[in-house]
Formats: sequence, structure tokens, C-alpha cells
Amino acid sequence: MSLSVLLQQMGVILILVSIGIMLYKKEIIDDSNSKNLSAIVVDVCNPALILASILSGGLTATHEDLMTAIALGAAFYALLVILGFLLPRILRARPEHRRFYNLMTVYTNCGFLGIPVAKAILPPNAILYVIVINVFYSLLFYTHGLTILGHGKQAHKTNPLRSILNPGTIMAVLSLVVFWYGITLPPLLKYTIEYIGNATIFLSMALLGVNIARSKLADSVKDLRIWAYILLRMILLPVAIVFVMRALSFDPVATLAMCLMAAVPVGNLPMIQAEKIGEDTRILSSAIAVTTAVSLFTITILMSVFS
Repeated sequence: MSLSVLLQQMGVILILVSIGIMLYKKEIIDDSNSKNLSAIVVDVCNPALILASILSGGLTATHEDLMTAIALGAAFYALLVILGFLLPRILRARPEHRRFYNLMTVYTNCGFLGIPVAKAILPPNAILYVIVINVFYSLLFYTHGLTILGHGKQAHKTNPLRSILNPGTIMAVLSLVVFWYGITLPPLLKYTIEYIGNATIFLSMALLGVNIARSKLADSVKDLRIWAYILLRMILLPVAIVFVMRALSFDPVATLAMCLMAAVPVGNLPMIQAEKIGEDTRILSSAIAVTTAVSLFTITILMSVFS
């Protein structure tokens, strides 16, 4: 993708985010209906976008590419789990806060933000790597993630198997099966899935703007530890991944996809789960607000440099 096209696509995303900020300021979207819209994006639109990307016919990836994506996904999360242990100590986080920084390091916004951004700015084959990353995310969060949040025990009575079997994970696995066997759907189903998936980018970016608008961004940006996190986790890590993958002669599309997955901001799911068990979520909410706003610029710069 040329630099001009990439900048144009990221410009579109910035406009969509700005629309979300405006809708929140005008009280067209409030806290109540933004929660409902988020559920629609996560449980309906995003899963449809995943499958629509496979059914579009634009993929030229092979079975070997899928196996490479699975290997990269496993290596990626193995690295993140290690970093989740090390980074809170590097940042000198207080012992009682380290688990939150651990979760922030491992569980970023690779679905809600990562899928539509990948669809908007990366070549079609990149979606294969993004889908695999999201499968690993769900498998790990509801096992490893809840254990970290619960101080070494499963947080509360959450059923990991039931949580893993959410619409996003089910559709991601189904999409990989469709890709592997070259399954085609009747036009009626295909077009329906495409139309639903097409709503994802606008809704997710607008809701991203809503989250930025309602956050106390001015207070959050004063936390120097969050800026250190951004430098290490959202800038240096993606850069390191690109250099390593290029040195090992990985496919450029795979390299860009993994760079994007490493550059996305802190995700909402750790905060949602922490709220459920009555934890103080100020660290997580501040990190989500700042990293989300900053990521619009860091992702643009990283993709521009490495495309």
C-alpha cells in the first residue's frame, strides 16, 4: 500500500472517530446506548466482518499461510505473556497494580479496533493473521487473563469454556474452516453477511470516539507511567517485531499484520472483567483513554514507515 493511500485511510478513520466524539457531545449517543452499540459491534458486526473478509474472494493466502499465522500467533502471545510479567517491573508499578499492567500488556484491542483497522488499511491477506490473533486472544484471556486478574485463581465463578465460546471466537474459527476448505455460501447469505460486516468500521470508530470523549483524558495524560508503557509496548515492540520478521524473511503482509496487532491500544475486556469483581479500574480506564487516542497517530506512523 502506498503512503498516500495509507494516510488517506487513516484520515478516514480519524474523521469517523471525530464523528463519534461529536455524537457524544450532542448527546445523540450516551453511556447507555453506547453500551448496546458496543454489544452489536462485538457480537454481530465484527464476527460478520471476519467471515465477510474470507468470503470476499480477495484472499490469495494458502494453507501454508494459515499454518504460518497459527505459529506466529502462538509465538506472539508467548512473548506477550513473558512481557506481561516483566513490563510492570520495568515500569516500577506498585505490586498491587502489577496485574493490571500485566493485563494491559497481553490483552490489547486486537478485535474491536484491530479488525476494522486491518480491513481498512492492510492488504486482504492480512485478515488471516488478525483472525488467528483474535482466536488466541479469547483462548488466553478467559484462562490466563482471568487467573492473573484473580490473583492466581479464576476470577469469581466465570466459566472459561462458556466465555471462550463467544460469537467472535466461534465466527473466527468458522471463518478459518471456510478458508481451509474453500467453502462458498449462497449469494443471499454472502451478501447479508457482507452488509452486516460493512457497518463495523463506522460503528467501531464512532464508539471509539465516544470512549475518548467521555474519558478524563486531560487527567490521564499526566501519568508518566502510561507514556512509558506506550513507548515500550506500542512503539518499540512493534518495531522489534518488524525487524525480527524481516530478518527471518517473513511475508511482508504477515509482518505488517503482526506489527499492527502489536501496536493497537489497551483493550476494554480487562476493565470490564475487573469491574465485575469490584476492582478499582482507574488505572485501566486511564490507560485505555490515553493509548486509544495516541494509537491513531502511532499506528499511522508505524504503518507509514514499514509499508
